[in-house]
Amino acid sequence: MKVLKFGGTSVANAQNIRQVENIIKKASAESKIVVVVSALHGITDQLINAAESAADQKESYPEILKELENKHLNLVKELMPILAQSAWLSFVKKHFNDIEEICNGIFVLGEFTAKTKDRITSYGEFLSSRIIHAKLQSEGLDASWMNSAEQIVTDSNFTHAKVDAEHTEENIRKYFAENHNRIIIAPGFIAKDKDGNGTTLGRGGSDYTASIIAAATDAEELEIWTDVSGMMTADPRLVSGAKPISEISYAEAMELSHFGANVLYPPTIQPVMAKNIDLRIRNTFDPEAYGTLISHQPKISANENQEIAVGISNMNHIALLTLEGSGMIGIPGFSAKLFQCLNNEKISVILITQSSSEHSITVAINEKDVSTANRAISTSFEDDLKLKRVEPVKIETGLGIVALVGDNMKSRSGVSAKMFGCLGNNGINIRAIAQGSSEKNISIVISQEDIRKAVNILHEEVFESEIKQVHLYICGTGNVGTKLIRQIYDQNEYLKENLSINIRIAGLCNSRKMLFSDKGISEDDFLKLNENGNEFSEENFADEIISRNLRNSVFVDVTASPEVPPVYEKLLKRSVNIVACNKIAASSDFANYKNLKNTARNHNCRFFFETNVGAGLPIIGTINDLIRSGDRINSIQAVLSGTLNFVFNHYDGSKPFSEVVAQAQQEGYTEPDPRLDLAGTDVARKILILAREAGYPLEFDTIENESFLPEECMKGSVEDFYKALFKYEDHFKQLLENAKIDGKILKYVAEFKEGKAKIGLQHVAPESDLFHLYGKDNIVIFKTLRYSEQPLVVKGAGAGAEVTASGIFADIVRSV
Repeated sequence: MKVLKFGGTSVANAQNIRQVENIIKKASAESKIVVVVSALHGITDQLINAAESAADQKESYPEILKELENKHLNLVKELMPILAQSAWLSFVKKHFNDIEEICNGIFVLGEFTAKTKDRITSYGEFLSSRIIHAKLQSEGLDASWMNSAEQIVTDSNFTHAKVDAEHTEENIRKYFAENHNRIIIAPGFIAKDKDGNGTTLGRGGSDYTASIIAAATDAEELEIWTDVSGMMTADPRLVSGAKPISEISYAEAMELSHFGANVLYPPTIQPVMAKNIDLRIRNTFDPEAYGTLISHQPKISANENQEIAVGISNMNHIALLTLEGSGMIGIPGFSAKLFQCLNNEKISVILITQSSSEHSITVAINEKDVSTANRAISTSFEDDLKLKRVEPVKIETGLGIVALVGDNMKSRSGVSAKMFGCLGNNGINIRAIAQGSSEKNISIVISQEDIRKAVNILHEEVFESEIKQVHLYICGTGNVGTKLIRQIYDQNEYLKENLSINIRIAGLCNSRKMLFSDKGISEDDFLKLNENGNEFSEENFADEIISRNLRNSVFVDVTASPEVPPVYEKLLKRSVNIVACNKIAASSDFANYKNLKNTARNHNCRFFFETNVGAGLPIIGTINDLIRSGDRINSIQAVLSGTLNFVFNHYDGSKPFSEVVAQAQQEGYTEPDPRLDLAGTDVARKILILAREAGYPLEFDTIENESFLPEECMKGSVEDFYKALFKYEDHFKQLLENAKIDGKILKYVAEFKEGKAKIGLQHVAPESDLFHLYGKDNIVIFKTLRYSEQPLVVKGAGAGAEVTASGIFADIVRSV
């Protein structure tokens, strides 16, 4: 014999019930079956709503009941043959008259007790099971109806009654010994106490009903039919990549269901587990799917690829209560006293953790029970509080629990480290930890707003390790930003296949508009940013990144704006990695520079700015490697401006200096205001950043700047700047001629030595490493302890949108 249970969504309407009927027909052709059904989807909540409205003296409750009555009447009309409809329509009307009378009494008394709640909610399963039974009989099937309430005996703990297993099993065995129908239909959820009062088994109790019947009849298998194809590795509403679990042990299933896996009501497992009866979860709307088989020893391990766990579950609306005090140390009975006072209030303790010093004990409970629990604990420990042996209860709300579950965890070292490491790297603070001695479960308490992020991180780490999802937020869609975005779109498939990284552009902005999409912004959406985006501000863009709270987030600053760097610290504190092309942060006050570096380190995230110097050249990375390996940088000599190198390589006196600068700007080598390049401001920032990365606490205003520009060139607008350049053409020609007389060329050089930095135009001889530098190339010459006689030279293209974008791209990949 098999027991089949169908949930509320499976019997929500006539169409679904016809699908259930097909499943019943197929199953009953193979063996005798018991079919346990829930109320129609949403009916229990609506019955409670009607009763609560009546208790609150709201006269709307008859309307709610009328709507529910019509739903059942319409169901009868859709399912039953016309000749059979009259009797069943009267049946439904009679019982809704009874429900209305109960609600009228509630309205008069203004009271809705737990006992009355059990009575009124029991109608949901009673009516659905009778209608489905009548439908099967009308089809000529050999079906009878069993009143579960007459068979299942409980205590009088209304709304969550405890089953008297011995008397219940005796009743069910006797019933089935006398019943020979091929199909037995039974309502779930409902029962009676020893005095004949109606009780219920708790929300989700229909699963439990089916399990009780399966255990009492020694059924071959219990099938729970729902709207999903079995248990999943995580809640699919949170994790798009959640996978079905084919087979799982009872212990693993109990752990998952206890911590929020809603597919299965937690008490369901115990009766069938005691009898070693297999339990299978199946999908009513995909009956051919394998589902999830729950048994003592799965025939095929759920961990076919040797994952460390079978699933991740989560619970919301959790509160932590902490009792602590020096008077608890070494004194037996404190924990027992705490649990007893909570038990007296029927408050379930979900998780417990206690310090080894016995100075404190923390319990996790449902948030709705906080006030009751606080009162109970304060009353129970009143004397201890007065004598200051314990402190007042500390309460933390707005929390949730995430649990990693699996039998394999007990045989694998480093599971906890892996779990805490990946969460820490994404800025998730763990408030409490619990791990049983069986090592089947590691549970953590975190902020509820981090639940989705944490579950996705863990799922990716445990079940999707082949691909790491990265969420990118790009600020700046100008020349370099656009090139970067194109490179990402073009290269993403390569990254998936070769580096197991999937980069998703989750946010974009320019100086006017911003756009977000957790699923990724397409190329078409990028092109329509100004049409479809919302109004942009730096603070709003950063706040949106924080509120979305996605795993492996990277903020990319592809601007030169001074308004963007102030949001860096806020993002780093939320463990958002930062990749900056913008030089302003790293060249700001030394204290701010150090603060950003320390903030990144303290929050386990990355702050990369390789492209601040030399575009795509590995200059900062080279410094970092030297320092980390114990070397010391003694001096730096460099040509760091692709713009200035381009200008002086092309200026030979045949055309005005102003035209050469204009050409550099047209080809994208200069800042929008070329004076930032020609005045040496940009080069000064770069040598400052290199000195700082080498370990020297330099400030910007200590850099000696030998300007070659006449003062008038620095005044007015960019247009005025070009006019001044043309006006002083003789000055620039003279600079060129002076170099030629010496047999040398002009290079704008940055130098750092003995803790000091300077920048300026120099005459460079042919034997210098700086001489053979063409186009937009940069060069950096390091002299270190190890490279003292033969310096270390980094040379290559140091400007241009493509190479700068590629450098940013490399930093993005390194950051994750």
